[in-house]
Amino acid sequence: MTTTALPTTTPHPITPRLIAPRLIALGETMVMLTPARAESLASAPQLQVHVGGAESNVASHAAALGVDAAWVSAVGSDVLGTRVRDAVAARGVDVGWVRTDPTAPTGVYFKDPGRGVLYYRDGSAASRLTPDAVADVPLEHAAIVHLSGITPALSPECAALVDAVIERVAAGDGQLSFDVNHRAALWAPDVAAPALLALARRADIVFVGLDEANTVWECLTAAEVRALIPQPSRLVVKDGDVGATEFARDAAGADSETFVPAIPTEVIEAVGAGDAFAAGYLAALLAGDDAAGRLGAGHARARLVLRSTSDFVEDDTE
Repeated sequence: MTTTALPTTTPHPITPRLIAPRLIALGETMVMLTPARAESLASAPQLQVHVGGAESNVASHAAALGVDAAWVSAVGSDVLGTRVRDAVAARGVDVGWVRTDPTAPTGVYFKDPGRGVLYYRDGSAASRLTPDAVADVPLEHAAIVHLSGITPALSPECAALVDAVIERVAAGDGQLSFDVNHRAALWAPDVAAPALLALARRADIVFVGLDEANTVWECLTAAEVRALIPQPSRLVVKDGDVGATEFARDAAGADSETFVPAIPTEVIEAVGAGDAFAAGYLAALLAGDDAAGRLGAGHARARLVLRSTSDFVEDDTE
């Protein structure tokens, strides 16, 4: 009897790079449908089609700020997968390590402005990624590799992938950036809490919202978050429209604390702003800016997204 092996994910054709990207972000990106105006899905007469995903958002915003950035993931062998890859590539992001899975679909989600999101991502191509998917990605040679707490929640295979990425980055000279990004729709707080804490403690740079730190770890202040996660050389705790605090440890092991208030903004939709903040911060870090400059750059980038229903806005429209 003849057996036929199931098709596996394959990389998109790419011209080999001689120099690794400065920033590599890894995680799922989906087709996103959102009301054309900031109104409820229940009554919106028109929807716009975008693409969105925490990690590709970071890569996209970083690329818009002049950073050589790449996004690593998988999409389905479908028109939505093509649209996702092309859209991220059009933002100046290297998508050469994005794989195509002919046996799984591209994920989809809906934004309901002011009310959250609806995911349709079960069994998606990205949820089937394994450590083998990054075998050819130069993780050890990037200045920063960015992950989020969304990826390990997608599947046991994705959790193994995250673990493998962290180990490889630790073996190189770059830094691991981790955005906690707790998603209640993916895992309950009591399940997420220990897993996200363990991952945050293994990172060099950590981003977390004070609200989600309270949900998963019962932290009430930025200082409590730092006490819980002392390992990262840089910890950024975001407190919505109040501001953000960076805790940074110097070569002597001393911690400094810097707070920069948020930029007053009329918020249309908050989803995606955290990714923009992380990108602004990381771009400023790569540029050699000080703590206040890093936080200020994060706020400035987040403001663009807060004033839109899209996860990615390249320029201020005012």
